[in-house]
Amino acid sequence: MCDHFPMKESAPANDVNLDALRAEVLQWITDDPDKSSRDELYRLLDALPDSAEELGERFAGRLKFGTAGLRGPLRAGPNGMNLAVVRAAAAGLANWLDAKGAEGPVVIGYDARHGSRDFAAETARVVTGSGRRALVMPGPLPTPVTAYAVTKLDGAAAVQVTASHNPPQDNGYKVYLGRELGGDLGAGAQIVPPADTEIEAAIEALGPLSEIPLGDEGETLDESVLEEYLTAVASVVDPDDPKRLASVATPMHGVGGRTLVKAMERAGFPAPILVPEQADPDADFPTVAFPNPEEPGAIDLLKALAAEEGADVALALDPDADRCSVAVPVGDGTWRQLTGNEVGVLLADHWMRKGRKGTYATTIVSTTQLKAMCAKRGFKYDETLTGFKWLARAGADLAFAFEEALGYCVAPEFLRDKDGVSASLVVAEIAAGQAARMATLQDRLDELAEEFGVYETGQLSIRVDDLSEIDACMKRLRAHRPTSLLDEPVSDYLDRLPDADVVTITTANARVVCRPSGTEPKLKAYLEVREDVGGDLQGARERARASIEALRAEVAALLGVPH
Repeated sequence: MCDHFPMKESAPANDVNLDALRAEVLQWITDDPDKSSRDELYRLLDALPDSAEELGERFAGRLKFGTAGLRGPLRAGPNGMNLAVVRAAAAGLANWLDAKGAEGPVVIGYDARHGSRDFAAETARVVTGSGRRALVMPGPLPTPVTAYAVTKLDGAAAVQVTASHNPPQDNGYKVYLGRELGGDLGAGAQIVPPADTEIEAAIEALGPLSEIPLGDEGETLDESVLEEYLTAVASVVDPDDPKRLASVATPMHGVGGRTLVKAMERAGFPAPILVPEQADPDADFPTVAFPNPEEPGAIDLLKALAAEEGADVALALDPDADRCSVAVPVGDGTWRQLTGNEVGVLLADHWMRKGRKGTYATTIVSTTQLKAMCAKRGFKYDETLTGFKWLARAGADLAFAFEEALGYCVAPEFLRDKDGVSASLVVAEIAAGQAARMATLQDRLDELAEEFGVYETGQLSIRVDDLSEIDACMKRLRAHRPTSLLDEPVSDYLDRLPDADVVTITTANARVVCRPSGTEPKLKAYLEVREDVGGDLQGARERARASIEALRAEVAALLGVPH
């Protein structure tokens, strides 16, 4: 996961003052507009003291509005996603738009998760109550459709109710800016500082929720907004390129299936065969332990279907369809899931060969192969901090952007955000071109390795119970700077403090980037090694994999954690 959401630390149950907690809960209940939430809290009050730990967690603080909006578990109380928290967020956003003098409507989209439609309707009531038009999507649709619509409809801002690839018990609230406030670089992109802190301040300044004026549920858009999006994404594919392709796909119980099928057909490809168990939206995500294509086992049904159908390529969208994963056949009926870096390199290579001019951008934790490709082929290169909110703003001439966490922007001319649907179309275009010459996407990756070397990437992820452990690891890394990695001298040690809590260590053929996760109680180290092929591609890959394992152990020792 790549978006940044604030984490909360809850107080231990034995530290909770039960009388104070009870008073705080009752005060919240008096202002909570949702009867089901009030009843939920009353049941927990009745269960005291046994429920003290859970109530303490729910009232440890309010979900903070960050650069990616809100995300949290569906539950009553200030530290959860519920109608009260959504009403406050919508009112804060509306007041902030008023303070900025933005005049356009607010576009409101939502996915098929538990509560999403109700949260979208509540947002619309707050927006219309503030005297502003609310334009509501015609049904549960992918996040990229909302990001596209905010500029297409001249919106001041857009809200997408979604928890993306989080577990079923979560929901969230993403905010995008239109051109008026976002400018050319931020139109259709998620907010960046200081907008997040300003909206958070507007939320904190609110009085009782009962005093927030409410209007109607806004104007429901017709299907034309989806049709215009489909026309736009289909236009990224060259009509003269090969279109014969056998593909399978999964929306992973999310909202992208119908949109992906329509987009593929509109671009001239045969419709992909969808994994039947995962084709329709299902808020419980019954066939996956965690609805994230990056998770082990998440695309097992997709790979099985691909082998059964003899497909050329397999595509997996995450539940809100702003990210995609790709799997390829590797012989004997087996399939391999490509990394986000590999897909990003394939897409960049495709656009370069097509002659698309402009800046090619990625993040500081993604592969450095893109930088090497740009240098050799004469394309502009840029890298940003993690998060598509930064990649979207990498330059007015942005040609393509990607992050290793399965996010790709293939058409910044109409959508400056990651989009799994349009990325899937370009992957299909590359795969069809390879199939026409009796080759695969893996074959193209092999050709790129012959040209640029093998770039092997990996991660060391350290989950902690106490967030101070992450600080201790980062302090240890800063206090004891390594002079070598994998027996190569360190050529660059970059500490991005105070702008970002990130340390990058580089040698001639290796790189390590260490940073705390913005979404989970984890410390992440992103690892990369490069090996020259020297006429032996398989040998180079084996050496690279061995080097990654050695680097993982070395970095674990530097951080003072078990390997």
